[in-house]
Amino acid sequence: MDSNNNRRNFLKTAGAGLGGLAMGGFLPGVGFLSAAEATTYADPLAPKPPQFPAKAKAVIWLHMNGAPSTLDLYDHKPDLIKLSGQEIPASFLKGIKTSTQGGVGKLLATNRTWKQYGESGAWFSDLLPNLAKQSDKLAFIKSSVTVGATHNISILKLNTGDVVPGRPALGAWITYALGSGNPDLPAYVVLSSGGRGLEGGSVNYSSGFLPAVYQGTPFRLGASPILNLDRPELMTAAQQRDNLNLLKKLNEHRNSRYPEDTELQARSQSYELAYQMESTAPEAVDLTKESEATKALYGIGEKETNDYGTNLLRARRLVERGVRFVHVVSGEVNGVRDWDAHNDIEKNHAAQAKGVDKPIAGLLADLEAHGLLESTLVVWTSEFGRTSYGQSGTGRDHNPWGYTQWIAGGGIKAGYTHGATDEVGLQIADKDTAVDTYDLHATILNQLGLDHLKVTFINKGRSERPTVVFGKVIKELIA
Repeated sequence: MDSNNNRRNFLKTAGAGLGGLAMGGFLPGVGFLSAAEATTYADPLAPKPPQFPAKAKAVIWLHMNGAPSTLDLYDHKPDLIKLSGQEIPASFLKGIKTSTQGGVGKLLATNRTWKQYGESGAWFSDLLPNLAKQSDKLAFIKSSVTVGATHNISILKLNTGDVVPGRPALGAWITYALGSGNPDLPAYVVLSSGGRGLEGGSVNYSSGFLPAVYQGTPFRLGASPILNLDRPELMTAAQQRDNLNLLKKLNEHRNSRYPEDTELQARSQSYELAYQMESTAPEAVDLTKESEATKALYGIGEKETNDYGTNLLRARRLVERGVRFVHVVSGEVNGVRDWDAHNDIEKNHAAQAKGVDKPIAGLLADLEAHGLLESTLVVWTSEFGRTSYGQSGTGRDHNPWGYTQWIAGGGIKAGYTHGATDEVGLQIADKDTAVDTYDLHATILNQLGLDHLKVTFINKGRSERPTVVFGKVIKELIA
C-alpha cells in the first residue's frame, strides 16, 4: 500500500481521536480539510482553542438598523452649526460621488445640545443622556468608512465583509473558529426588536460556504424564543428520545451516502440541539429570574425601551451561558421603524435614540457588574452614517465616507478615540486612520485570539478567510 496514503490515513485518524482537528479545518501533517472531512472527523461545534491568548470570549453586536446620523449623537461639529443653512463648500465634496437620490442639499445642523462626559471628555448630544454616563468604557472609531450607497449592500458588507451574498457572516466565522461554549445552546444567536428587520434578511447571518451548522439562529421576543420548540403535548420524554435516536441513525446512514452535503449534516445536528434547547433556551431568556432593579436598568416595562431592553438583557444572559456571538438588531420605536432618516430627522432620531439609549447603558453597566465586560466585546455599529448636508429639507442622506462606531470591553482601550471626520463631518479627516469593515472584523477577531489571516477554509479549491483579501488590526484600539 502507498506509504503516503498510509501516513495520511493514520494522521487523520490519530488527529481526530486526539482532538487534533485544528481551527480553520487544518489537520497537522495533512493540511486543510474539506467541509465534509471537517464534520466527519470531529464535532464541528466542539470548543476549539484560540490561536493565541484571547482578551475576549464573546461578542454582542449592536446593529443600529437604518443607519443613524452619528453627527447628531457623538460627532460634535461647531463649524457645521455655524454653516447650517448654507451650501456645502466644494472643498468638502472633493473625492466623493454624491449621486444619490436626494442630491446635495444645504448643510444641516439639528436642534441638539452637546456636552463632554467622563475623564475622556467624549462628546455626546442630548439624545443619549444615559449612554453618555458610560463614556469612559467606550473606544470611539470616528474614522469609519465603507462602500455602497444602499442599505442592502452595506448591511451585507457590515456582516459578511462582501457586497455579494454567499459569504459567511462574522458570527459564523467566529463559531467555526472557536466552536460553541455551550453544547445546549446555539453558538450564534440573532435577536431582532421588530420593525422591518435586517435589509436582505438571513444572508446577513448565514454560514455562506462554511458548513451550515455555523449559521445564526434567530430568537423571537416572547416566552418561547423558537417556534415549535416544545415537546408535543401527548408525547413522553422517553418516546421523544427514542424517536430522535432512530432519526439519528437514519440520518447518519443518509449522511454517509452524501458526505459533501453540510446542510444535511447541520439538519441532523439541529434535531439534537433542539432537543437540548427545549429546556435550555427558555431558561436562557427567562427574565423572571432577574431582579426588578436589573430589569429597570434596561428600561424593561417602559414603552419605548421594553423590547430592545429585553433583547439586551437576554444578550447578557446568553453570553453568560457561553454563546459566542449575539447579533442584536434595533427595531421600531413609537411608530418609527428604524434609523433611516431621509426626512424629519428630529422625530426619527428622538424616537430611535430613546429606544436604545437606556438599554445600551444598562447593558454596559450590567456586564461590568457581572464581571463579563472584560471578556465580552460590545460593538455599536451600522451600515454607514449620514451626510452633513440635508435631504428633503429635514433629513440626511447615506454617508459611507466618514462616521462613528464604538467598541467596549474585551481588552479594548476604554476612553480612546480613533480618527476624526472633517470640520463638517462628511469625510474622514486623515485617510491613514480609515477603519473599514474589514479592519473592524480583523480587530474583533484579534481580541478573540484569532488572526484574520490564518482563520481559513477551503472553498472550491480556494483558501478563504473572514476579511476576504483585506483588513488590518487597528492596534491603537487595543489596551
